[in-house]
Amino acid sequence: MESAKYSPETVKRAKDLREKQGLPYVEIARRTGIPQSTVKDWAVKQKWSAPPLIEAQAISDPTDPKVIQIEELERKLQATKAELSRVKTVHKILQTKYDDLTEQVGVIEKVGLPVLEPIQKKKPSGATEATAFMVASDWHIEEEVTPESVNMLNEYNVGIAEKRATKFFQSGLRLTEIIDRDVKITTIVLPLLGDFVTTDIHEENREVAGLLPMEAVEAAQCFIANGINFLLDNSPYDLVIPCHVGNHSRTTKKIFIATEHGHSLEFLMYKNLALLFQNQNRIKFEIKRAYHSYLPVYDLLLRFHHGHGMLYRGGVGGLYIPVNKSIAQWNRARRADLDVFGHYHQMKDGGNFISNGSLIGYNPYAIRIKADYEPPRQTFFVIDSKRGRTFTCPIFVE
Repeated sequence: MESAKYSPETVKRAKDLREKQGLPYVEIARRTGIPQSTVKDWAVKQKWSAPPLIEAQAISDPTDPKVIQIEELERKLQATKAELSRVKTVHKILQTKYDDLTEQVGVIEKVGLPVLEPIQKKKPSGATEATAFMVASDWHIEEEVTPESVNMLNEYNVGIAEKRATKFFQSGLRLTEIIDRDVKITTIVLPLLGDFVTTDIHEENREVAGLLPMEAVEAAQCFIANGINFLLDNSPYDLVIPCHVGNHSRTTKKIFIATEHGHSLEFLMYKNLALLFQNQNRIKFEIKRAYHSYLPVYDLLLRFHHGHGMLYRGGVGGLYIPVNKSIAQWNRARRADLDVFGHYHQMKDGGNFISNGSLIGYNPYAIRIKADYEPPRQTFFVIDSKRGRTFTCPIFVE
């Protein structure tokens, strides 16, 4: 037997170096003089044990490659132990959370989750009705605006006026039909608030007029009559038409306040339109001789006028200050819930008033008075029988 070559003390010393100090085989061989292979055979056959950590100080040659490898293994072992400790901690935390969630799920299963009701498509109730308004004013159909005169921002002539007037009636009816899907509409109010023509009240108007005053009134009457026929032929709605003269259609140099209507070409135009549709039971014209006219709509009272009875004077507050001052004074005589007017070529919703836009759009006069730029448009709004005025928007005519 190989161990017989060595004394029992030498063999015991080799075993102690391995089991008690955990030295590698190469170091045991160096210290005892026993070949490394022999020491390894003894250790395997006799099942020697060795401590897991090797004391670095017990190794006489720390530069030995095998010693360095052992130290590297020791570092990896320590890192592995640290990672194992971290994983155990994380596992403990996750286990606690899992237990809490499991308990919550058990409670939910007993109580039951809340059920969210889906949003259903709303069907018209038919319990309310509304009236639509298509406000028409300030068409100035014979006044020509060349692109060069307004920096290419607009162009206008009689032909364009006719197209925009047609678009006004088409778009107004379309908006009415949209609202009518949910709220029953039976009537369209079509306020004709004046200045459909420019005429020659100022000398310079003659230079930009495409038609003579009488020709312009005739053309405007045709545009409006064609639009009314369009509404009658393409809808079931009744029409209420309040009519007011503007300041441009007069035959006098200055405005005659008490008899303004008697010197207005538009007043004659309205009368002709009323005669034209006198046999049509779906239309009611309201042609007043006063500056104001009033129309009750459900619980509200509306006041119509052209708008030239208010002095604007280009104030810092724009339309709002002079309009509200005028409304306050008029309300002392007869209160109205809403004033509707044109004249200023600006579409504004002031809450207690609606100012209409224009069909002609931006022109040299607007530039001169430093008016806000506004595209050609008129005004559409709706009054609900229960909720009052609910919808206001422009009628774009291009």
